[in-house]
Amino acid sequence: MTIFSKIIAGEIPSYKIAENDKFFAFLDIFPMTEGHTLVVPKTETNKLFDLDEAFLAEMLVFARPIAKAIESSFDCDRVGIAAIGLEVPHAHLHLVPINSADDLNFTRPKLKLSDERLETIQQTIIEKLK
Repeated sequence: MTIFSKIIAGEIPSYKIAENDKFFAFLDIFPMTEGHTLVVPKTETNKLFDLDEAFLAEMLVFARPIAKAIESSFDCDRVGIAAIGLEVPHAHLHLVPINSADDLNFTRPKLKLSDERLETIQQTIIEKLK
């Protein structure tokens, strides 16, 4: 069982943004930028492109309103999307508020935010989803 499956099952706490029967979105606790959110299928699959076409399309449709909420919550030009998949063997998308391509440079040091700041970011994005 991956760490993402444990988060989805509630065994590990997370800053949940949204959930439906197929997908789960939560804040990255070591984000590239504030608002960096992970979108994860509840089905444990290692590689994103191993998901079938319809499921992959549904994942993007699930991510869209979250990306819009992130974009309206932070001072950014847009929300970038990345599917790196090397850190955790469970398919996932990174939704990252960006102002330049360098904001998606995953070799840069990650932010270390307080629990209070992560909770504020979580509530801000959730409020924009409503």
